[in-house]
Amino acid sequence: MRIVLVGPPGAGKGTQAAFLAKNLSIPHISTGDLFRANISQGTDLGKQARAYMDAGQLVPDEVTIAMAKDRMSQQDAVNGFLLDGFPRNVGQAAALDTMLLSEGVKLDAVLDLEVPEDEVVKRIAGRRICRNDSAHVFHVTYNPPKSEGVCDACGGELYQRDDDTEETVRTRLEVYHTQTEPIIDFYRAQGLVVTISALGKVTEVTERAMEALKKSDEG
Repeated sequence: MRIVLVGPPGAGKGTQAAFLAKNLSIPHISTGDLFRANISQGTDLGKQARAYMDAGQLVPDEVTIAMAKDRMSQQDAVNGFLLDGFPRNVGQAAALDTMLLSEGVKLDAVLDLEVPEDEVVKRIAGRRICRNDSAHVFHVTYNPPKSEGVCDACGGELYQRDDDTEETVRTRLEVYHTQTEPIIDFYRAQGLVVTISALGKVTEVTERAMEALKKSDEG
């Protein structure tokens, strides 16, 4: 299957993408991984992206699209892929359509993870990360440490990242609503959108997603 995963920040896209890609035996292609791989390998596209990022500018669509095209042409993605973080706007979505059309293939589904805005704020603003090891992540409501402000694993200090504050989260949501959300209407017009609730346990959301994708594939 060829799937695009969309949803607001805090919807759990990265977590769900990893589970779904494994269940469907297709590669998980995330924009973050594309950038990191191209930059670390010193590719021409990586050098271009780096120059924009170092200047504090957004990487232009054409560079992102070229990276995605290169990744989707690799052998493991021939029979399908799950895109996470791309396309990010309608321009990228249209470019992806053109790209796939030239290969004689098309998307099977656009999986829209739906989360109420207040829940997104609660999820992200409640995160606390260990200063000693960023893999040690807690949440003031869903996964609180035994002692407030202290990592259970190593005793390190827990802190809130600057981009996890409520104000920053609401700004990120605004960017999502204006730039990324319109691609849902773009794909809905093509009958590709499958919307599921991203509330509940990770496994429950994965099961919900697999069921919805199965139905869309049969439909």
